[in-house]
Amino acid sequence: MASLRALSSTRVGTFFYRKAPSSTQVLASCSIWCRRNLYGSLRRHNSMSAWVIDQYGTNEVLRVSDEFMMPTINLASEVLIKVEAASLNPLDISMRGGYGATLLKLRRDPMSVMQNDTEFPLILGRDVSGVVVECGSQVTHFAPGDEVWAAVPPWKQGSLAQYLTLTEYEVSHKPKSLSHTEAASIPYVATTALSALVNAAGLCSDNCSDKRVLITGGSGGVGTFSIQLLKAWGAHVTVTCAGNAEGLVRGLGADEVVDYTAGDVAAQLEATEKYDVVLDNVGGVDTERWALGLLRPWSGAKYVTLVSPLLYSTDTAGLVEGLARSGCSLHSKALQNLLSRGVFYRWGFYAPDGPALDEVSALVDAGKVSLHLCLSVSLCLCLCLSLSLSLSLSLSPSSPQSVSLSPLCLSLSFSLSLLTSNSCMRS
Repeated sequence: MASLRALSSTRVGTFFYRKAPSSTQVLASCSIWCRRNLYGSLRRHNSMSAWVIDQYGTNEVLRVSDEFMMPTINLASEVLIKVEAASLNPLDISMRGGYGATLLKLRRDPMSVMQNDTEFPLILGRDVSGVVVECGSQVTHFAPGDEVWAAVPPWKQGSLAQYLTLTEYEVSHKPKSLSHTEAASIPYVATTALSALVNAAGLCSDNCSDKRVLITGGSGGVGTFSIQLLKAWGAHVTVTCAGNAEGLVRGLGADEVVDYTAGDVAAQLEATEKYDVVLDNVGGVDTERWALGLLRPWSGAKYVTLVSPLLYSTDTAGLVEGLARSGCSLHSKALQNLLSRGVFYRWGFYAPDGPALDEVSALVDAGKVSLHLCLSVSLCLCLCLSLSLSLSLSLSPSSPQSVSLSPLCLSLSFSLSLLTSNSCMRS
């Protein structure tokens, strides 16, 4: 996507090209220095409150700690963010149970292969909306006081806390039209969808006008965002979902909807024209088989699945064997489909990306992407005699419902249980 590449290159280029500051820039620098010191003076604490896990398991492993070590800036490109709102995703439920533990532990600490160090305690939460408190010496795109949002990499400490640190390349300015609670429901699904559609499928705003795209499991978080993004780019979008979600996906712009509860979904889709891209949010051998058969042969069509066996394989078979199994599986399927049909077979992954969220922010403020049935958890963590946690369940921007829970030590199992039964966050 040309605009995304431009944003990325602009951010990187700032490090290599600097010109003499003008008087306006000097005044701006003074203002930033004052804001930096003001915000820095507000936080003289060595600890913070956070929801943590000390082992993998069910909701019972969650505990609240008000003595968790506050993160500090260790890299010149990092920013410290005060969390105003965070959200829960199915990934958080899986990670709580140990999903991806083997590979993510290696990513956190490559030396863990040779040692038996523990990764605990861990903080969950992949979505965040908040305010910049402090910046590293080489941060150029943000200043203390900026309202930002981000998708937190799964190997980093998460957003269910008062503060977290990220690099400036993982952070973006929050859309002006959204509150923190609303904004916190978007980054994870947005960056996942963009990674699949742009990086794996090769789509962008410049090449979608004549593309036919099929999204399986289109009423989930990634699916609903993908529909809006693809329609903004001019693609023709077909969606599979349950019948009770047809109104939702059509309202987001889906051109055709296939109800998988109304009969053989493969037979229904075979009656339609072939597709250029299939984005598979469902996975499974059966879905993969018929979805690949719906692509245009020998035309560069692409099948992208977000349900890969990589993390599961490394968890169950160990790091080396799991990577080998996954690599062989991907290679054999990719080669088989390329040679037999001229179709590209690819895996898509969640990939946090600040410049990509810059593009999403512009689309949100332009009204091309809106919130629908998103569950977010607003972490209004304020310092008083005891810290309190408020959970905001935003069913839509126009009809928020809030439940205030105090004190902070109340169980988070309510929100996690609600999330697992909330259809809007699942395929």
